[in-house]
Amino acid sequence: MLNLKTTDILTFVPSGPDFETAIQFYVEIGFEVCWRDENLATLQKDDSRFFLQNINNWGKGNFMMSLKVENVDDWWEMLQPLNLHERYEGVKLKASENYPWGKREIHLIAPSGILWHISSPTKE
Repeated sequence: MLNLKTTDILTFVPSGPDFETAIQFYVEIGFEVCWRDENLATLQKDDSRFFLQNINNWGKGNFMMSLKVENVDDWWEMLQPLNLHERYEGVKLKASENYPWGKREIHLIAPSGILWHISSPTKE
């Protein structure tokens, strides 16, 4: 059984050019829409949540999010077969890898251009 429980997140995130596509993308990778109107949505996974704003280019080019999870390799096992890059323009996915700062991370670029660092501590 995969351990996909998240542990920490909260911020405002731009949707990119298509608010509906952004919502669909986040729902597909496991978030639930808790509330929404035409300009803002609250998305949640376990105890982690963020606000998705219907805005295109705020922070574009250097906006990154860090999503801490209990088991990053289980997240890789869930994300990799979704072939998100084939269905969402601009999406890129890099496999989990150990980094010298003590994290094992997956890098996921969302349709909006946001770079997500999905990570758990390196096993020692």
